[in-house]
Amino acid sequence: MKLYDYVLSPSCYKARLMAALTGVKLDIRPVDFHPGAEHRGPELMALNPAGSIPILEDGDLVLTESSAMLVYLAAKAAPQWLGNDTALQAARVQQWLSFSHRLTGSLGAARLHEMLLRPGDIATLHGQGIAALRELEAGLVEQHIRGQRFLASDRPTIADVACFPYVALAPDGGVSLDPYPAIRLWSRAIRSLEGFIEMPGIHRLHELKPEPVLEAGEA
Repeated sequence: MKLYDYVLSPSCYKARLMAALTGVKLDIRPVDFHPGAEHRGPELMALNPAGSIPILEDGDLVLTESSAMLVYLAAKAAPQWLGNDTALQAARVQQWLSFSHRLTGSLGAARLHEMLLRPGDIATLHGQGIAALRELEAGLVEQHIRGQRFLASDRPTIADVACFPYVALAPDGGVSLDPYPAIRLWSRAIRSLEGFIEMPGIHRLHELKPEPVLEAGEA
């Protein structure tokens, strides 16, 4: 199974992290995304006409959407990550998978603007990113009230892997995670999972601080 990968891409990191957590070995094919723009070259455009990465190849199968890669890797190696125990849990997983695209379009776009000088209205991107973080924080507080540490269940699912990278990298785009104790507790829970791997740029700043405490009624 081959992953066309850029080490600083949060979307590529999702696939690497999912593979590590489920014990899947990937053949990593590095892509010169910046400054080389290799993803726009003829070889990779033939695989993915959208001109984006990651790209996952497994035999004749070619996947170009990170959420589909998470589903595929989990289904092949560790189906419990799909969170299909109940209809409610399956729906929550799908809800957060869809939500993860908003993180990409806001926090991810702000990061590209700040780090690679990509065009964008940074004030608007910050506002959208903060709105998404507030929604995520509220969802995690609700889960905390239910006695569950993760987004869709009492155990991690592909929903957590889909949302984690762009949230953890929010400070790169100028959005602080300090106001969100539930998100910081959730990030610690993900980092503590067996098989967790790091990505350059994801800092342990909040792990060096006292553990956040959720107050009653906090959202």
